[in-house]
Amino acid sequence: MQQILNDLIKHDVKPLLSKHGFAKKGLNFSKPEDDLIYILNFQKSAGNSSDNVMFYVNCGIYAGELARIQSKVVLTAPHEADCHFRARIEEIAKSAPDRFAIAPDTNIDDLRTTLLHGLEEVIHFYGTMTSARSIVDYYTAGPFLHLGEESFQLLLQSNDVAAAKRYLKALQEKHGTEKRWTIFENKYRAIYQQFGVEFGYS
Repeated sequence: MQQILNDLIKHDVKPLLSKHGFAKKGLNFSKPEDDLIYILNFQKSAGNSSDNVMFYVNCGIYAGELARIQSKVVLTAPHEADCHFRARIEEIAKSAPDRFAIAPDTNIDDLRTTLLHGLEEVIHFYGTMTSARSIVDYYTAGPFLHLGEESFQLLLQSNDVAAAKRYLKALQEKHGTEKRWTIFENKYRAIYQQFGVEFGYS
């Protein structure tokens, strides 16, 4: 079963991703473009056996601008875990399963078709994520707490106060009743003060 996975990656996945500019290293594919690095990672399940192999496809986008906002060294070869945008393939390609399984009764042609279609959807999605602001817009639209501090810093340093206030209001409506909200609120207030912007929900 492991050999089937190896063959899938070698004969099907690699040609598709290479066509779109991705380079392979182990089970990772990456594509640098301007200040971003797009990543696709094939993660084998820890519980694999000789007759049952499961794997996940992790998607990530690393942004040098967000790394600089975080006061981190900008990486030239980040891992998927270092990425600022992170998702499993099924979160982007709705037709993809949360995991892929190869067993003696697996229809490999069907699996190949589903996997490649899912990867093409991810590549299309990556085409819409062209800057650090794209990543921030994705998480502020949620609205998600993930990258909250970085998002406020990017929005306020680019003087988009209206977007920052919309994001703050949406987060407060979603998480304001949680005990932990005060912790986040204090962090966000400090960022607003740093940029000389009045903190408030209106």
